[in-house]
Amino acid sequence: MLDVFRGLKNLIKVSHIHIDSPIFRLHYSITVLILTAFSLIVTTRQYVGNPIDCIHTKDIPEDVLNTYCWIHSTYTLKSAFKKKVGVEVPYPGVDNTHNSKNIAEDRKTYGYYQWVCFCLFFQAILFYAPRWLWKHWEGGKIHALMLDMDVGICTEAEKNQKKKILLNYLWENLRYHNWWAYRYYLCELLAFLNVVGQMFLMNRFFDGAFLSFGIEVISFMQTDQEDRIDPMIYIFPRMTKCTFFKFGPSGEVERHDAVCILPLNVVNEKIYIFLWFWFLFLGSITLCVLFYRVIIIISPRMRVYLFRIRFRLVQRDAVSTIVRRSKLGDWFLFYMLGENIDSVIFRDVMHDLASRLNSQHYKIGYMDT
Repeated sequence: MLDVFRGLKNLIKVSHIHIDSPIFRLHYSITVLILTAFSLIVTTRQYVGNPIDCIHTKDIPEDVLNTYCWIHSTYTLKSAFKKKVGVEVPYPGVDNTHNSKNIAEDRKTYGYYQWVCFCLFFQAILFYAPRWLWKHWEGGKIHALMLDMDVGICTEAEKNQKKKILLNYLWENLRYHNWWAYRYYLCELLAFLNVVGQMFLMNRFFDGAFLSFGIEVISFMQTDQEDRIDPMIYIFPRMTKCTFFKFGPSGEVERHDAVCILPLNVVNEKIYIFLWFWFLFLGSITLCVLFYRVIIIISPRMRVYLFRIRFRLVQRDAVSTIVRRSKLGDWFLFYMLGENIDSVIFRDVMHDLASRLNSQHYKIGYMDT
């Protein structure tokens, strides 16, 4: 199994250059890794077993019946889930169709298991899409401006030269980074919409049973064992029915009713109960991040406070000056640079930038007088 997942290690490589927030990285790193690993698990028979095994007669070859029921889906009877197992029915959802008054409405068909691996892989692609978009829009700006100053060990002359280059860029391009920052905020919004959209996508995938899946599982664990019906068995049945038709010796159509075991659903139910809680957690913290971004956009004071808390080496007066005389996009760029370059070098650059802004302000004030 280690060979199967060895290729996934590239998804969780931690880059030393941070161009986004830790919450955003959860979307395209950990979540993509989880979904891709689950997709590989359900397709690896060596560790899961055969996806379906049907009880067959001698008239029908085993492979033929298994393949037919896998392709054409299986079904259960909704009314049979309410009957007592071992007395009225052999297993939840499995019953004689003659006992059902309205077979069409009572029948619940299961065909999703054919598409689970593809759906999980498609979900992984959707989670990586905002990252790909931001990486394209960011264009390597942070890496270019770092100038290898993430490590402060270099000659004083080299350090001063690099600081001067960075300072000149920040000074000449001050107030021109708003659109760049808003693009990142848009990617965070897309990441949140992706989580919510995928919850509804899986709800559609499971015929409207996924949104309340986690709540029903929690309720199931808290109820008495005699009165409860496992919601995981209802959505992911381990035993279902399959009807196979073929011509008999005289040319008549023969109906063969088979019972099929779905070992793969034991894995599927664990996968999707985990995804339900993971998506709920991921969506909640991403929503908090979006509220945080809104506060940053509308409140310059909050930007000053956050900057001072994160970069304590930078003097308070310098932070106030920089935030007051720059725009939101500049603040975001400064924040990202501070996350990546050496703290002492970043302090010096911010102090020099604040000095330039103050000197310009005094110069303009003197000319006005």
